[in-house]
Amino acid sequence: MRLDNLYLWFLGDPERPKYVGELALIATGKGVSLRYAEDWLAHGFPLSEDLPLVNTEFLPPNRFSADTPRAVGAVDDARPDRWGEKVIRFVDRPKRLSLMEYLFYAGDDRFGALGVSLSESEYEPRKGGPIPRLDKAQDLSDVVAKIVASEPLSEIESKLIAGGGSPLGGAKPKALIEIDAQQWVIKFFNHEPVDAPLIEHATMTLATKAGIRVARTQVVRLLDGHALAILRFDRQGSKRIHSISAGTAITASSVAGTNADLGYPELARILRRQGDTSGDLNQQQATELFRRMVFNILIDNTDDHEKNHSLLVHEPSERPRFELAPAYDILPTNSGLGYQEFICGAFGRDSTLENAMSECESFGLSPDDAAQEVVKVIDVVNTWQTHFGEIGVCAKDIEMLEQTIDSEALRSQRIKFDPNRFGAITKKKKPKNPLA
Repeated sequence: MRLDNLYLWFLGDPERPKYVGELALIATGKGVSLRYAEDWLAHGFPLSEDLPLVNTEFLPPNRFSADTPRAVGAVDDARPDRWGEKVIRFVDRPKRLSLMEYLFYAGDDRFGALGVSLSESEYEPRKGGPIPRLDKAQDLSDVVAKIVASEPLSEIESKLIAGGGSPLGGAKPKALIEIDAQQWVIKFFNHEPVDAPLIEHATMTLATKAGIRVARTQVVRLLDGHALAILRFDRQGSKRIHSISAGTAITASSVAGTNADLGYPELARILRRQGDTSGDLNQQQATELFRRMVFNILIDNTDDHEKNHSLLVHEPSERPRFELAPAYDILPTNSGLGYQEFICGAFGRDSTLENAMSECESFGLSPDDAAQEVVKVIDVVNTWQTHFGEIGVCAKDIEMLEQTIDSEALRSQRIKFDPNRFGAITKKKKPKNPLA
């Protein structure tokens, strides 16, 4: 099947799909465009800030090349992640592997509330099998192992893994699974030197002690180890919540044609500007984002890229209101890189508390208030070994993680952090204008 055009639908209420507009593969193959339908222009809402209700063909940012194709605006978050693309190549084997094929074969259970159809008059997604239940976790794990090893699947195995949606994430093996009539994402062990699923559960539960809202997790026991199930936060009963990644939100709010500053400070500014302005909820979310940044630095979670933060869009048809989605994909990368994927402050991606403090005003925090938040997170991270042990992480894995979490680079920051020193923050000075 060659797909040059598809049709985008909004599935906030899956029982009443609403046609959004036409998707087209750009001739150069560099991405996918969107043109809103007339009815959506009259009664719909902008899917993201860079997709206003205007009768035009919206193109993806021009900085993306054929090697990194991208769909326009919020549509890009409806594509499968790297693992999802691998499953599509292995199970569906489309003759052509354009972004359009990936969008279609991701199926009906993708991230957020957007759907892709073969028809503009009726929602006709790619048909997938029923979502497996918890008792099929071991079977799913076996299928994942076969895909990783490039071993052929039986028809039953292909149906089990097919149509697994496109939950945000990366290349880690995962699938959708049903637990107590709710959809969860289940992540599997991928030959890591430590018990990654159990460690992720331990890290996520530790983060709650630091005042961070995390996606609900539970450990699933398998024959040869553990898997981790994460409750979907983009579902509310039968309803689907319109959701966008941090990368999409930041890019959409940036000046067209410029490279967006993909980082915590810019995301905090968006939350403060477009969050729930009733009471102080938007400030609470910006403060929580600051805690997440500090926690990620101190726990050595350097894989905090723009797809590992998301926003839920409430009342999109009225006055769009952003909510910081529960944290997910939080675990030590055990790398000791010394820099994050997401920009933290004036010193770029440096994994330092000084860098985290350098732009605290972007989070609506004074230096004194920000320093007190850092102290609270430090107190929690100092207990990581005890907490991990109580969760069941083995001594060998804790000893391995100790080499980075308690390394000189990170442990010394926890010990030496002096909140009194941050009354005035030293920033990088902008160069003087020679024409001034």
